Amino acid sequence: MPLPALKITTTMTSNSLSAQLRQIGLCAVPAQLEDFIAQATKARLSPHQILEQVVKTESAERSRRSLERRLRMSGIKKFKPIADFDWAWPDKIERDVIERALTLDFLGEARNLILMGPNGLGKTMIAQNLCHAAVLAGHSVLFRSATALLEDLHRQSPEGRRRKLRTLANVGLLCIDEVGYLSFDDKAADLLYEVVNRRYERKPVILTTNRPFKEWNEVFPNATCIVTLLDRLLHHAEVTAVEGKSYRVRESEQETAARRRKK
Repeated sequence: MPLPALKITTTMTSNSLSAQLRQIGLCAVPAQLEDFIAQATKARLSPHQILEQVVKTESAERSRRSLERRLRMSGIKKFKPIADFDWAWPDKIERDVIERALTLDFLGEARNLILMGPNGLGKTMIAQNLCHAAVLAGHSVLFRSATALLEDLHRQSPEGRRRKLRTLANVGLLCIDEVGYLSFDDKAADLLYEVVNRRYERKPVILTTNRPFKEWNEVFPNATCIVTLLDRLLHHAEVTAVEGKSYRVRESEQETAARRRKK
């Protein structure tokens, strides 16, 4: 079927053209239509080149919006970039393991990454950087504290919980932060097992904890699924420990010393 003849009239205003472009799903070009037309006219672009420029402009805008949406939905929030991490401060840290993880090689292998160590050594910061890198690479990401994740699942209706578990099972990268900072009941352990089991050998998990695995019975007292939970979590996992004195303690000591010098 032949295309209808294209009629260009002088009565079509930029505003009406912008509205029509938005009606067919364009976003970037309508927002800068006057500039777009002026640049195309000045450059004497052919119709083919104009269409190519429209596609390029719209594709870039959609990529930008997709990135913003994935960052917003990830829950990563504000964090320090890995470039600011003081590798010399911890007494022990496997820098090569973390830098390799930043290449995101573990995503394609559905391999978990466990960051273990005392509070205040940057485990959360490292996890946030890994999640941010995954978002930039085009992956869907969810970053949640263990408390927020388990409390959210616990208060859902049965149907709501099933929907949440499906989401947690299928997101590209799930980070569960601060397991062990608070104690939970045995039902929480069952929920965490359900999350890990649904992702087992399919999608990776990043998990940070301040407690060795032998103490998880204290984190989830009376839970009967701890052994099975750890079996699933650790089967395909890189476990790396960070040891040393808290950054926050060091900063507090430095601030105290600075105040004393001023007196």
